[in-house]
Amino acid sequence: MSAADRNRPAPGHENAAKAAHLSVMCAEVVSALNPRAGEVYVDGTFGAGGYSAALLAAADCQVIGIDRDPTVQVHADRLSAAHPDRFRLLQGRFGDMAELLAGIGVDAVDGVALDIGVSSMQLDQAARGFSFQQDGPLDMRMGDTGETAADLVNSRDEAELADIIYLYGEERRSRAVARAIVAARTEQPITRTGELASIVARVVRSTPGIHPATRTFQALRIAVNDELGELRRGLVGAERLLRPEGRLAVVSFHSLEDRVIKRFLDRRSGKLTGGSRHMPVAETAPRAPSFRPLHKGAATAGDAEMAINPRARSAKLRAAVRTAAPAWPDDDMQEAA
Repeated sequence: MSAADRNRPAPGHENAAKAAHLSVMCAEVVSALNPRAGEVYVDGTFGAGGYSAALLAAADCQVIGIDRDPTVQVHADRLSAAHPDRFRLLQGRFGDMAELLAGIGVDAVDGVALDIGVSSMQLDQAARGFSFQQDGPLDMRMGDTGETAADLVNSRDEAELADIIYLYGEERRSRAVARAIVAARTEQPITRTGELASIVARVVRSTPGIHPATRTFQALRIAVNDELGELRRGLVGAERLLRPEGRLAVVSFHSLEDRVIKRFLDRRSGKLTGGSRHMPVAETAPRAPSFRPLHKGAATAGDAEMAINPRARSAKLRAAVRTAAPAWPDDDMQEAA
């Protein structure tokens, strides 16, 4: 399921639109982090501030939010006004959290929360270009800099587009979609979400409950924002920052994201002792585990939350506790890909 589908209000739920703006599995994330007075926590994907607000309410702790989207400042201002000495927002990517926190003199924290993927607020704004259900500029940037989705679809060759759509969208008709995009852009540049959705719909068969453009839009969004690379960097950053017994809680919504998180935690906890089958690792001695799982496997949202918040239906929470072992080398994340 794409981020667009998981954020679409479900028929019959009058509270769905409101629920779409709630942080998914918020209670479970706070429980996993177990906030305590005097400790410091990072909300690496601040958004509307749901996790931050819940952490601040749970204990007399400090919270540092991070977000690359400048439009979230209004939510940060609200929390800053309510907790002037306990909350602050840093603008930037959560993959750069270690460097961002070093810039304010923080070199260790007690917990990190991450909610991976596009936010419902971004989907709801047609001008952001994330949604195929609302016509808008073909943008898809989570921040306000860098290449847009329009830049990508109008400049990449057919083979590269097909690879992006297949790898990040798991779209079986990726080659046909890429051909259709290249053919359409010879007539005029593709600049609107509605245009692209129509192009894809001509070559991808519709299935019940899933728009034909779902997987293509997901793939372009992931590519534009380097979401999987950002996730890997964020996990490594959290490993560097967390004190012994500090906690990491990551909520994801798609198998691509969850696979990266699972392999990272399995490897760091000693469950996986080698690289992937494509990249075996020869180690002279096993590295000491830098994490231990907080619970077996991934936790999922409860029935009550899923009933009012469609986004929770595909959510998975993985959490772990930092050990006293040194952080592993950065290049080890290539093995977790």
